[in-house]
Amino acid sequence: QVQLVESGGGLVQAGGSLRLSCTASGSISSIDAMGWYRQAPGKQRELVAIITGGGRINYADSVKGRFTSSGDNAKNTVYLQMNSLQPEDTAVYYCNAHVKTTASMLVFSFWGQGTQVTVSS
Repeated sequence: QVQLVESGGGLVQAGGSLRLSCTASGSISSIDAMGWYRQAPGKQRELVAIITGGGRINYADSVKGRFTSSGDNAKNTVYLQMNSLQPEDTAVYYCNAHVKTTASMLVFSFWGQGTQVTVSS
C-alpha cells in the first residue's frame, strides 16, 4: 500500500504564509504526478497545484503568483509554499499522488488525510 502524510497546516492572518509538506511512502515503484487539492466547506474539492512526471507544474488560476509547489523526488515529497494567503484560501488541503505500485505496476490515485488551513481576516 501507499501512504501520504501531510503536515504544515494551521491558522494564519490574511497576508501571511504557510508551507505544506506531503511525503509518500510504501509500495512505490514510481510517482507519475503529485500535488495538492483543497476543499472548502460546502464546495467541491478543487485542484491547487500538481507536479507531473515531466516536471511541469500546473496551478489553479486562483493561486497563481501566490502559491509555489516544488518536489524532492529522492524523498517522494512535495511542498506547497503559500504566500499572501486570503480568507478564501481557507480549506482542508489534501495531498494526492498517482503512484505506480510495486505489486501491480498499475497507476493508482492515493490521498492524504488532509490538513486544515484557516486564514483569518
